[in-house]
Amino acid sequence: MSDKIKVVAISGSTRKTSSNLNLIKGIGRLSSDVFEMSIFEGLSDIPQFNPDLDLETAPIQVANFRKHLKAADAILICTPEYAMGVPGTLKNAIDWTVSSMEFSKKPVALITASLSGEKAHASLLGTLLIIESKMTADTQLLIPGIKSKIDEQGNITDQLTLDHLNRLIKSLTDLVLNDVNTLEAPFLVN
Repeated sequence: MSDKIKVVAISGSTRKTSSNLNLIKGIGRLSSDVFEMSIFEGLSDIPQFNPDLDLETAPIQVANFRKHLKAADAILICTPEYAMGVPGTLKNAIDWTVSSMEFSKKPVALITASLSGEKAHASLLGTLLIIESKMTADTQLLIPGIKSKIDEQGNITDQLTLDHLNRLIKSLTDLVLNDVNTLEAPFLVN
């Protein structure tokens, strides 16, 4: 590992002026002393998941996404909530990684920043845990009312949100560098 932790950031929104993309940029500035952050911007280019195409030679857009994830020490996901759920492009991209296991044992921070976000956050957290992402309670954050807490340049304008983001950055750093107890997917036992 280089001096800085390599983090690939993914915005669940494909809007060019997305609050989540601005949030990623703000986190990039806040963490610039510890993270070397790159933003994956090809979500909308990834084809609809098709198990028949999920072969050793996947579509080029999928291979590119997987390559970015594999090269990272950690993954940061910032997503809105659409119609009480996970944005389709984000869920689709994650579906392409199930068989190739890029998220397995990979430290992940999940931020859901939206008007509310609770349903999407719970759904995506369940997905990330079932595919064995390495997460803790402190590497996830729900930021309701995001538009009132960040400006268009990604500057965090709400002190409590800034405090939570700094804690998340520290927790993700600890998760990458240290042996930390992580969350596990809940399983039903019959």
